[in-house]
Amino acid sequence: MGHGTPTAGRVFLPRVGFTPQPLVGTANRRGLFGTLLLVAGKGHGIHALRSGGSDLMKNAQIDVPRLVRMKDGALQRLGLYLARSRLTPAALLHSEGMLPSILDTARQSLRDYGIAAALVSEVNEASVEEAARLRSAVPSSCKALIGLGGGKALDIAKYTASLAELPYFAVPTSLSNDGFCSPQASLTSGGKRQSVSTGPPEAVVVDLAVCQQAPRPLWHSGVGDLCSKFTAVSDWKLAFYRRGEPVNDLAALISDASVFQFMANPVSDREGIRLLATALMLNGVAMEIAGSSRPASGSEHLISHALDMMEASPRLHGLQTGTAAYLVSSLQHGNHHEKIGELFARTGFWESVRKQPFSKEEWRIAVERAPSVKEDFYTILSERDAWPEFARMIAHDPALVGCFE
Repeated sequence: MGHGTPTAGRVFLPRVGFTPQPLVGTANRRGLFGTLLLVAGKGHGIHALRSGGSDLMKNAQIDVPRLVRMKDGALQRLGLYLARSRLTPAALLHSEGMLPSILDTARQSLRDYGIAAALVSEVNEASVEEAARLRSAVPSSCKALIGLGGGKALDIAKYTASLAELPYFAVPTSLSNDGFCSPQASLTSGGKRQSVSTGPPEAVVVDLAVCQQAPRPLWHSGVGDLCSKFTAVSDWKLAFYRRGEPVNDLAALISDASVFQFMANPVSDREGIRLLATALMLNGVAMEIAGSSRPASGSEHLISHALDMMEASPRLHGLQTGTAAYLVSSLQHGNHHEKIGELFARTGFWESVRKQPFSKEEWRIAVERAPSVKEDFYTILSERDAWPEFARMIAHDPALVGCFE
């Protein structure tokens, strides 16, 4: 599409011992991504964003969303955001069973700003096969693809847009996990779940009023998934000490800081929703910087993936990863266990878990299988049989009363 003009924004990154240089935004080949080139050290030619072993002399560019809108009424302006870049017609993929009022608002916004709907389709399953089918249904005249709704629809839309090489607009209607801005999609292929590389969205549109109206367990799920960044970064650093796996300090810092940012106002009012949305989005950026899911996914996600493989109807992702992070953090150094516990108490996280308690037997099996879920992925679970300690916590920790059966 070739909108090859650089963006105007510049952000300076101070680095001890170096002269700060600008973080330069340029457009990529599709023209809409803000591509970040981080340069540390004037005259030294060191470009060290991605964690790529010892090869720190290569230029490292990352793709980040060009447009981010987090405010009340953002959904009503969706068409405007597309119109400004002349992205018409556009395809709209939305969650199954979406509230008619939300879908109607999105479609009306497209009409109001002259954006033709090349395709409107409900997403029923999150599979590579479904994405391939939708890719063939997207007209060649289509200029952008919109994902509207929850995780399943957004993952399918993101991957379909990647296949079609189209700009992707992520429009989450709840904040249940960090997937809306991650550079990967969680899909099944042949019945087996896997993470598929897609690159991050080119635009993130979060209507705070819409997200605030989402069922409370979805908000708790987002809180749980956010807290899992503490344990993920700890596992990443452990992998460095045990196996020499490179750690990108900036990505780790962003991931940790995103949790503390939300902890400043961990309530579900408009400001709290904005903070949670921002924190989850920044985790997607951290993954793009690292070139892997390490800043956002560790042993707690391995347990969740193992649960997904055996449960007839998996629970909300963030309720699983959050509970696993609470357990795992008790094995790790530092005070993350106390911080996670305090945050869960303040937000009422455990209330949503108790509404549908986990199976202790399923968790025992999941913890046992977790280290083998992802090949060559070192975590605290690689070092010990954690279940005896988890079982003791489940039996004696007051916070976990009613969460397992």
